[in-house]
Amino acid sequence: MATRILADVAASITEFKANPMKVAASAYGCPVAVLNRNEPAFYCVPAEAYEMLMDKIEDLELLTLANERKNEPSISVKIDDL
Repeated sequence: MATRILADVAASITEFKANPMKVAASAYGCPVAVLNRNEPAFYCVPAEAYEMLMDKIEDLELLTLANERKNEPSISVKIDDL
């Protein structure tokens, strides 16, 4: 069975267990696919890349919310009334 590997760098789980920081550093800040019997078991994602991913997800959630609300009626408010 063919499996997609969604990373440019891959390492065996044995290699990862032996020295996880070396494997992570070898990807130069990119995700690493950790393979078990030549199948991706999990992805090792650097903190900076994970934070960027979470920011993008949050942006998409906010965009969805904004699109849901864009046709709602608006209420005019004066700043002095607040």
